Parts: sequence; C-alpha cells; structure tokens
Amino acid sequence: MIFTSDNWAGAHPAIAASLAAHSTGMVPAYGASDLDRKVNDRFNTVFGREVAVFFVGTGTAANALALSAVNLPGGVAFCHREAHVVADECGAPEFFSQGARLAPVDGVEGRMDPDKLKTEIARYPKEFVHGGQPMAITITQATEAGTVYRPDDIRAISKIAKAHGLPLHMDGARFANALTALNLTPAQMTIELGVDIVSFGGTKNGCWCAEALVFLNPDMATQAPFLRKRAAHLFSKSRFIAAQFDAYFEDDLWLDLARHSNRMAARLQQGIQAAPHARLGWNSDANEVFPIISRSMAEKLTAKGAMFYEWTPPRAHAGLLDDGETMLRLVTSFATTEDDVDRFIDHLG
Repeated sequence: MIFTSDNWAGAHPAIAASLAAHSTGMVPAYGASDLDRKVNDRFNTVFGREVAVFFVGTGTAANALALSAVNLPGGVAFCHREAHVVADECGAPEFFSQGARLAPVDGVEGRMDPDKLKTEIARYPKEFVHGGQPMAITITQATEAGTVYRPDDIRAISKIAKAHGLPLHMDGARFANALTALNLTPAQMTIELGVDIVSFGGTKNGCWCAEALVFLNPDMATQAPFLRKRAAHLFSKSRFIAAQFDAYFEDDLWLDLARHSNRMAARLQQGIQAAPHARLGWNSDANEVFPIISRSMAEKLTAKGAMFYEWTPPRAHAGLLDDGETMLRLVTSFATTEDDVDRFIDHLG
C-alpha cells in the first residue's frame, strides 16, 4: 500500500526491455543516433506537427530550461502559488535563467485564476524599469492538487498570455494523466489552446528517467541547444532516453499506463467517499488524491503498512482541517494494484 509518489514506482517492463535492447553496440552520441531521430519524429507524430525536442534527465531541468529560453532582463514568470516550479525546485528556474523571478498567482484546487493572473501581470507595467518585465506564464498539467486545467481554463490563460505577448509554458510532469483524464489529443490540450512550450514527463508514468523539453514552435528553440549544454543536460548517451520514449509511445503504452493510474485514483476516491471516518479535500481528476482523516487514523494506517505523505492544505483551502485532523496525499501509479487500493480502504473502516 505505497501511495507516497509515482516517482517511487519502477520502470515498466517494456521500457526496461527497450533499455536493455539498446544497451550494446556503437552508435553516434549526443542525439545523433538513428534511434534519437526516430523518437524525435515520434514526438512530431504525437503532437501532429513538427516540434523541437530536447531530451533532459529531470522535470526540474525541463521547467528551468523552458523558462530560461524565454527569459528577459528582469524577467518575471507567473505561476500558481503552489505550482511545483515555485514550491519544489529549490530555485532551479531562477538559477538556470540567471535571475528570472516567479510571481505566484492564487486559485482554488491548484488552478491559476485568470482574473488574479491579470492583476499580478498589471503589477509590472512595461514602462516601470525597476519592477522588471513579464516574460512567461507557466501552468502545471495535471496540477499539484490532482486536478486538471480544462480546455476553457487553458484558453482563458492563453488569451491573457497573447494579449501581453507572453509565451505559455505547460509543466507536464503528469502530462499523460491529464491528457487521458480529459480524453484529448496532445495537440488539443496544447497547440489548439495556445500553449507554446511543454515540459513532457515520462518518469512518473513508467519510464526510468526520461523527460523532454518540447517547443511547439521550433522557431522559439534557437538557444535551447546551448542552454541545455550549459545546464549539463546534454546526455552523451542520449540513446538511453530515446530508448525509453521509443517503448513509451509504442502501441500507446504511455496512455494505457496513465489511464491505469487514474483509475486507481478514482477507485481510492470512491472508497474514501464511502468511508465513515474520511472525507475528500476536493475531487481530483488525475492520480493524486487528498483525503482528510484523524491523526489517530493516520497512525493506524501507517501501522498497517500504508505509506503516504501528510500534506499541508493549499492556502486557498485554509480551514479545511478540524482539530486532530490531517490531510494526506495519496499518489497512484502504473504499478498500483486494485488490491493496494482495496486494502487501504478496508483499513479506513
């Protein structure tokens, strides 16, 4: 009953097999192999147009390099207050962009409020040199609250971005989970809604260590090769990232894995809703669930072998907890089983 993080799950057997299959022989390095080119073409197919793809080892690198690629002097990027990019990356975006700042924007259930975004952007008028200048908007899909931005949500933020001449970045560490939750194609969730850059995650969804920075307009990527090299994320043996993505995309494995983890999260939510001693903080769409239980129940679950993180409610949800209560974050993955879920729910009874 391990619900700590989808990062705890191993690699899917098909991805491990692909790594093994490509582990011998001599091939060109630094992204020049036939396999690298094949996977680049697969990304074009996935998004339905030519895109510029840069393999990196971590989602932090993808996010930091995405913002670095569009930074301006005194640059300010706008994100949700609890977004991973501002709360969990130890200042990497600021560091790799050589000084860009992240301006938090409020919103319930992990989603940025468009009206509040307008207000925050207005704090940096173009003529006020002392404040710096807006340079990007970044949204997390799926969000840190297990919810998703729906097409109208993204469209509203994209309209604001375009009105201010700002590129729109999507942190897609759980891109596949959001995509399958919404039943959209990659293009429908990005290009058609005005997204410019995607941090495309595979690690949380069955890969060993595979992330990609995807520029949906290749013209925006002119400096990305140098930024990636300077950031020490140009892998010499990049075939091992390509090998993971090759298996990941084969026969839509990536979508099947995400659907499974989402189903396990939905099963958890149903069980929690029916449990007499638990309630949900809010309804989730993807593979993160946030129940509220007593601290004594949390201790009981731990004693029974359940593993999870206790979680601080987001600022927009202050006041959710009563005395003696705690919030949990439960994360499912491709490796989560129905038995894992059902045993956890049984212990809630």
